[in-house]
Amino acid sequence: MTLVKHIYRNLMDDDVFGIAAQLSYFFLLSLFPLLIFLMTLFPYIPVTQEDLLNLFRDFAPSGTMELIESNLNQVSQKNGALLSFGIIGTVWSASNGINAIVKAFNKAYGVKEGRSFLRARFMSIILTFAMILVIVVALILPVFGKHIGTFLFAQLELSAQFIAVWNALRWLVSSIIIFVIFIGLYWLAPSKKFACRSAIPGAAFATIGWILTSFAFSYYVSNFGNYSATYGSIGAIIVLMVWFYISGIIIIIGGEVNAFFSNRVKDC
Repeated sequence: MTLVKHIYRNLMDDDVFGIAAQLSYFFLLSLFPLLIFLMTLFPYIPVTQEDLLNLFRDFAPSGTMELIESNLNQVSQKNGALLSFGIIGTVWSASNGINAIVKAFNKAYGVKEGRSFLRARFMSIILTFAMILVIVVALILPVFGKHIGTFLFAQLELSAQFIAVWNALRWLVSSIIIFVIFIGLYWLAPSKKFACRSAIPGAAFATIGWILTSFAFSYYVSNFGNYSATYGSIGAIIVLMVWFYISGIIIIIGGEVNAFFSNRVKDC
C-alpha cells in the first residue's frame, strides 16, 4: 500500500477530522494562558512583548493578531497571581490537547494505551513544559543572534546586507525549532517504543505541511475569506479555530506517516 492510500484510508478509520476538532478546541484554550505565562517571564529574560508577537505573527492568519494583541494588552500588568494562573491554565489545557494527540497516534499505530492514567498525564505535562522551554529558547536565541549579527556586520561595514541575511536565518531557525518540537512529540506521545529517528519522516512532513498550509490559509483569509461578514465580531476567533483545526489535521497526518514507515520496516 502506498503512503497516499494509507493516509486516505485512515482519515476516516482513525477519525482524524474529529480528533483534529478536539485539538483545535484545546489549542484555543491553552493559547492565551500560554501567552500570559510567557509574558510573566519577560522581567527575567531578554525578550519583549513584541518579540513574542513576532513569533506568532510569522505564521498566524491576518486578523487574529489583533485579537491576540488586544487580549495581551489587557493582562500586561505584572501580577504574581497571573503567573500561577498562566502555569495552571497552560499545563491543564495543553496536556488535554496532548492527550488527544496521544489518542490519535495510538490509533495510527494500531496500539492501545498501555500507560496508567497518572503516567500518561505526567508524560503530557512533561511534554507541555518541554514545548514551553523550546518556545522560550526560540524567543531568546533570535534576540542574541540579532545583537551578535548586528555587531559583526557593523565591524565589516555590511550593516545593510545584514537585514536580508537575518530575515532568511529567522525563518530557518523558526522552522528548525518547529521540527524539533514535532520530533519530540512524535517520539514520546505514542504508547509504543521506537527509535527517535523513526519520528523524523512525520516531523518533516508536519513541519513543511504546517508552514505551507499556514501561509496558504493566511493568504486566503487576507484576500478571499471574509469571516467578519459571516460571523461579525467573533470572526477573528473563527479564523483562529479554523487555523488550529487545519494544524491539528497536519499533526495527526504526520503520525500516520510515521506509522506507515514503521509498518514497512516491520514488514521487511
